[in-house]
Amino acid sequence: MSIKLVIFDFDGTIADTRKSIVVSKQEMMRRLGLEVKSDDECASVIGLPAEDGYRLLYPDASDKTIEDCVRVARDTFAISKVEYPPTVFDGIREVLEELKKRGIMCSIASSRNNPSLRGFLESWDMTDFFQYVLGADDTKNHKPDPEPVFKTLKDLSINPEDAIVVGDTAFDISMGKGAGIHTCAVTYGISKRAALEETGAEHIIDHISELLEII
Repeated sequence: MSIKLVIFDFDGTIADTRKSIVVSKQEMMRRLGLEVKSDDECASVIGLPAEDGYRLLYPDASDKTIEDCVRVARDTFAISKVEYPPTVFDGIREVLEELKKRGIMCSIASSRNNPSLRGFLESWDMTDFFQYVLGADDTKNHKPDPEPVFKTLKDLSINPEDAIVVGDTAFDISMGKGAGIHTCAVTYGISKRAALEETGAEHIIDHISELLEII
């Protein structure tokens, strides 16, 4: 496989943000008097834009309630990310360094907003590893829609066969498959191996270091 670009998901692939996100969602639910969903239910929508995720959790909720969820969750996440600081998964930095040495471009396609992504990367001194950062506020359509990949390929002048998406959810794999690029699922994030096998991902790895063997 000749790869020129690796498109990484962020939450659950580069960064371990599960605890901070779940806690922030549950606190938001308490503040709004909504049914407080379980840890697993909250985690199941990580990877989707906030509004889409809350619509799945509360299918009968009004547009106003969903808007309130998004608004209040911004405040609760600002608190939870301090109480439960997100961290970079083991091996990520080393893999990014090796990809940089090989001359392989790296980008991010995330449902998190762009300022938040860049804020985390800057705090971890990781901005130089990524030639392109795409957030939910950068495209009209979001995962699992392939638009984020199409935009990335176009802006970086990369052919589909020369790119691979790496992510921890079915949303990431569907996005990559829809764009006709290679796909690699990781089992250390949100989704279990059994669920990832059902996505039809081209590769499934347990540690990010295995990516270097694939490409």
